[in-house]
Amino acid sequence: MKRRIFIITIIALAFFSCEEISPVVTGKMGNQGPVPPENQQRQVLVEEFTGVQCVNCPNGSIIIEGLLAQHGQQLVAISIHAGQFSPPYSQSAYDFRTPDGNNLLNYLGAPFGYPSAVVNRKLFDNQFGLQVGQNEWAGYIAQELTLPPQVLIDINPTFNNATREGEIDVILFVKETISDPDVRLSIIFTESNIVDHQLTPTSSPNTDPDYKHKHVFRGMATPFDGSPITEPLVEGSQISKSFSYSLPDDWNESEVSVVVIVSHSGQRKDVIQAHQEHLIE
Repeated sequence: MKRRIFIITIIALAFFSCEEISPVVTGKMGNQGPVPPENQQRQVLVEEFTGVQCVNCPNGSIIIEGLLAQHGQQLVAISIHAGQFSPPYSQSAYDFRTPDGNNLLNYLGAPFGYPSAVVNRKLFDNQFGLQVGQNEWAGYIAQELTLPPQVLIDINPTFNNATREGEIDVILFVKETISDPDVRLSIIFTESNIVDHQLTPTSSPNTDPDYKHKHVFRGMATPFDGSPITEPLVEGSQISKSFSYSLPDDWNESEVSVVVIVSHSGQRKDVIQAHQEHLIE
């Protein structure tokens, strides 16, 4: 009898100890689907400047991937192919250079060396420009994540597979009044898992033909420096915007993400909030 009671007790304890406890989710991690605006936290933008002929840039990309794994949805990464290392090889299938990417390089300032990135388009203390080296990315991202979001962003993209035409509906939820008269909204398209040639430390002097390029800057639905937000950014207000676009045939729509940025313009270019969603969930 005692042995039977003991066995029943063990089974009961095993049942309760294996009961699944749902995690508390405060933002989209990986590909888990859209995040309601009310669940969003501060999201930081990192714009990495890179090129297929940059032998050290794959190491920078590894750092970016590690930071994305650490911060999840709170970090938005864009890899912009612009500058001296960006021209494709003769054997390359793609030319990742774009007019808007070149414009952003001029707008944000050229790197002092590669790999380089701009964190939230912010000029940090003791820095001479917006571009910062890979050893400083993690610290500046962590610093920016401590700030509360002034604006929350809802993104609703639509896409017609037959015509490759679509529309991006954006709603801004203003959490804190912003008095700056020149605040802008940018719509950026990125594409991931593009297999093409890349010079790497292990392949040099040859290229790696099977390199996977991630969150590659592909184009914009707004001017490179953003579309002005003319409505007052008053606490509690909601601002709706719609943008039409046509997806080029050589983009893989299942790997495309839509990045929305709200930022200051002019001499101060700080990103107020960034957010991204997959084009097709």
